[in-house]
Amino acid sequence: MANSYPIFVAGRWESSSEPLPILNPWDGSTVGTTYLATDQQIEFAIECAQAAFADYQGWPTYRRADLLGEIRNRICIARDEIARLITLESGKPIRDAYAEVERCGLTFETALEEAKRIGGEVVSLDVAPVGTCHFGITRRFPIGPILAISPFNFPLNLAAHKVAPALAAGNTVVLKPASKTPLTWLKVAELCVQAGLPPGVLSVLPTTTERTEKMVRDDRFRLITFTGSAPVGWRIKTYAGHKPVLLELGGNAGVIVDRDADVGFAVDRIAIGGYAYAGQVCISVQRVFVHQDIFDEFARQFVARVRSLKLGDPLDPQTDLGPMISLEAVQRTSQWIQEAIINGATVLTGGRVLGHNLIEPAVLINASPTSRICSEEAFAPVVLLFPFSDFEDVVAKVNESVYGLQVGIFTRDLRHAFLAFERLHAGGVIVNDSPTFRIDPMPYGGTKESGLGREGPKYAIQEMTELRLLVINQR
Repeated sequence: MANSYPIFVAGRWESSSEPLPILNPWDGSTVGTTYLATDQQIEFAIECAQAAFADYQGWPTYRRADLLGEIRNRICIARDEIARLITLESGKPIRDAYAEVERCGLTFETALEEAKRIGGEVVSLDVAPVGTCHFGITRRFPIGPILAISPFNFPLNLAAHKVAPALAAGNTVVLKPASKTPLTWLKVAELCVQAGLPPGVLSVLPTTTERTEKMVRDDRFRLITFTGSAPVGWRIKTYAGHKPVLLELGGNAGVIVDRDADVGFAVDRIAIGGYAYAGQVCISVQRVFVHQDIFDEFARQFVARVRSLKLGDPLDPQTDLGPMISLEAVQRTSQWIQEAIINGATVLTGGRVLGHNLIEPAVLINASPTSRICSEEAFAPVVLLFPFSDFEDVVAKVNESVYGLQVGIFTRDLRHAFLAFERLHAGGVIVNDSPTFRIDPMPYGGTKESGLGREGPKYAIQEMTELRLLVINQR
């Protein structure tokens, strides 16, 4: 079959009786065809992950670090092919796809460095008379086979944030990529084999929702790590039983633009943060609260900046905003905008459906806080503007969201910056930049409906290892 991509089952390249065509969101053409893993293939992958773990967990640190470094090098060498594949299957503008490849290299580089720092400590036990002559040593051990479930919007790097720390810690992984964008990691699996990855340490298995649920329930997996929507993530938690679950879920990121903010700088950063990859980013800017003294000027500049964004073919290096992932996503976004208008919102620009899964980047004012476009995760190129007068009140407004992934604040007032840090209920508070800011080594994750635990290689390794204590009586 032309453009056929076999799936990676514990070191073996296989097909199945269930082909999975992958469509280009830009024009609907077929990028390639892969396969849905069957029950038998999934069972084989899990059995091999268990068997491979027995050996791989004992690899010395330098071998794991060398393996990660070789994978990183091969990803960087193949950057052109990988970036193009990301764009073709996800619709992400090619410029952003290249940035994702670079970020993936940093993710693997950070993971290999953190592999060298998985240590422990000496614990003083003679703080009580019974502890005299006793001392304790802690050490972290790999947890075992991990099920990783990754989303469509960063098909390379968000999966890397699961696989690289797992390998760094000495774990084996079964990766279930998003069904719309599985080809990127099937290519990376090929590079992993070339880098010397042993059979069974990694499988890449596109499959059905029902089979994924069955894997989530399987106690042979010692941890589930999932990135995706909040409803699906919390459902996974209920299926997982006693296994730990790492959830990086959605958001509707809020931004505060204080009275003393640099308006031009804030406009530029928020426009990038609100419309990158057509707003299909968990920390995409959705709600912007602007001090009333600068609201009109901010809105004027922001609308002009949004109108300057270039829409079109994501393979064009000049394109800022390409298609959404599917027609269903476009229709949902358009419906939510229309609902907001019926309830009193005004569209300052954008919102029209243009075809090719394109929707104009939209700016709305006067939207009801209870409207779906405001209260839920839009995951779309839509930004809502609200005026405010009191800083403490606006912090409370931002906190009204059920989500708490990252928030942003533009201010020159250090007191306001620290007040926001202390009171905003979110995993990250970004001062003088968009909440979409993320450097891969930093801790990343949310509160409330936005998830559990933290990613970033150092922090994911902590989630993917068990702390064990050794006590020695010296008598």
